[in-house]
Amino acid sequence: MKADHLSFKRASSVSMLGLAIQIAITLVLFFYGMYGNDHAAFSASFLSMVGVLVWLVLLLLFDQHRRERLEAMEAEALAEEATSSVFDEAAGDLRLASRRLQTWYRFVIPVVSVLIGGTLIALGWWRFSADRALSHAGELPQATHGGWAMAFGLIIAFVGFVFARFISGMAKQAVWANLRGGAAYAVGMALVGLLLSVAQFVDIAGSDAMRRYLVVGIPILTIGLGVEVLLNFLLDLYRPRKKGAFPRPAFDSRVLSLISAPDRIARSIGEALDYQLGFGVQQTWFYRLVLRWWPVAIGSGVVAVWALSALTVVGPDQRGMVLRFGQVVREDIGPGLHLKAPWPIDRVVIPEITEKGVDGHIRVIGRTATGIRTLQLGTPPADEGDSPILWTNEHTKEEIFNIVQPSVVEGEDAGGSGQDVALAAIEVPVKYAIADPLLFDQLGPPGVREDILRVTGMRSVTAYLSSVSIDKILGADRSDLAKEMRVRVQASFDGLNPGPDGVPRGSGVQILSVTAARMHPPSDVAPKFEQVVIAEQNRQSKIETALGTEVGLLAGVAGSVEAAREIVAAIDILDDLRAENAPAQRQAEQEAVVVDLIADAQGEAAIVLAGAQAERWNKHMGAWSEAIRYGGMVASYEASPMVYRARMYFNTLRNALADSRLYVVGAGVADLHIRSELQTNQIGVGIFEKNPDE
Repeated sequence: MKADHLSFKRASSVSMLGLAIQIAITLVLFFYGMYGNDHAAFSASFLSMVGVLVWLVLLLLFDQHRRERLEAMEAEALAEEATSSVFDEAAGDLRLASRRLQTWYRFVIPVVSVLIGGTLIALGWWRFSADRALSHAGELPQATHGGWAMAFGLIIAFVGFVFARFISGMAKQAVWANLRGGAAYAVGMALVGLLLSVAQFVDIAGSDAMRRYLVVGIPILTIGLGVEVLLNFLLDLYRPRKKGAFPRPAFDSRVLSLISAPDRIARSIGEALDYQLGFGVQQTWFYRLVLRWWPVAIGSGVVAVWALSALTVVGPDQRGMVLRFGQVVREDIGPGLHLKAPWPIDRVVIPEITEKGVDGHIRVIGRTATGIRTLQLGTPPADEGDSPILWTNEHTKEEIFNIVQPSVVEGEDAGGSGQDVALAAIEVPVKYAIADPLLFDQLGPPGVREDILRVTGMRSVTAYLSSVSIDKILGADRSDLAKEMRVRVQASFDGLNPGPDGVPRGSGVQILSVTAARMHPPSDVAPKFEQVVIAEQNRQSKIETALGTEVGLLAGVAGSVEAAREIVAAIDILDDLRAENAPAQRQAEQEAVVVDLIADAQGEAAIVLAGAQAERWNKHMGAWSEAIRYGGMVASYEASPMVYRARMYFNTLRNALADSRLYVVGAGVADLHIRSELQTNQIGVGIFEKNPDE
């Protein structure tokens, strides 16, 4: 095709159309990714934004080519009419558009390529760092407007691929070769749109794995394209240039160009083989044979793979059943190699282990029959953490409480109409295995079977706990709860899958164990239970203190607890005798027994008793001596009353004047003056000795 201004004008028009399409794709991905909560689409919008810059550069480049061609036509016309060399030199000076075009290829295109490569790496790394954590299971939020996402993705894929194929066809012409750079980004966005649509379809089907992979896959693709652009720029520095040929821009992705023009792949492979082997491989008979018979080879491979589907292997921990067009032909096949009709006639179904993620989607985490599975029929398990699991703190985000019977207080009517209820949370993990794959499969589709078992088991557990008192759940008898719940849950599972006659055939599930753990009341009533425990502790503490005091007192009084109790028993007998007015001799004998026991105990009571006996003896002997002395005084008085009275008088006077100063003077002294020096003879002697009178 002739490289005239009309050709470049058409290329400019196509570039403008590509720019408009690329802007529309960018805006759709950006706003959907932002408001639809789709991180992969949001990252793809930045990749598409770089494509907008590529189309803008191509538009300006082809417009400069068009100007250069118009300028060349004017120069040729001027050269035909000019007759002087002056006009030739002037015509050369007027080739401004040509010099600008050279500047574009020498400076602008390389600078823009480096800018595009750096931008792609920076944007890719930014989005990868921001969304890397979302690639883990359960971390990616649910995207809204999934139907719109599939529609947008399919529209982008269709428009982008059709437009890329159209541009690739134009780029086969040398004059439009640079359009391959825009076609590469168009097909790149078509591929991204298709992946986004498929990921949303898979997500709706039940798995968000592809959406999670795209969250980091698109940033990695962006980084890879940026690295390719920079490598192209470095390689172009060492690539020899042909005179009159324009270099291929570095931002033109060779990888995406192969996708936009897949018919070039075989040609590129053949050219690479020719170059590496040093001869024309494409001219050999083997290469032509492969080109001629490759459909037969591919078809034979497909047939061989299809025939291999007649063989199936069941793992050592698996049990399966064979379905033929949906009908069960073999209910139970064990581990090993088995022969069946090829797909889609026969297929082997192995029970799946599924779990529901935080986003509500059901995921298959394994396929086994003999493996142990777990169902939670009570409150969810406690969250793992550093804090201890107590009644007073929250165990999980949302606990499930069962209505149970309250404590029965003595004297109250347990069956009254105004009976209260109690709440208790209890973890009931059930371990089970699949005994019959067919019955288990007939429970429902994958992901629903566990829900059926969980609901059935929870109904049985709730009905049983509603008849149990809170004292039994929180008390020492709670070990019997698990045994009773296992029997009831197994019976409820066996009542599933009613047959045509209405008789239950069972669920094909065998319960291995049922555990009742971590029973607790609501956290807001836990302090009340703690107060009961504290009161019991205080009561027991006081009882122990009283018992200790009793032992101390009895041991101190009676020498030992046994002796004290024996003495108390003897005193009780004595009290009974006195109350019954028993004979005095009988009372005296019992009193003597009590006294002997107290004396033999050698405690404080024995000491007091011994002291009392000694005091009694002293008083008795003192009174006896006074009586004898009084008898002597009476005899003395009777012998000589005058002498006895005089003696008693003088003895009394002597005792009265014993510590007094006595002065004897005559009766005839008229004026008596007595001088005395009242000084003690002990002055200055023994002043530091204690006064015996004090």
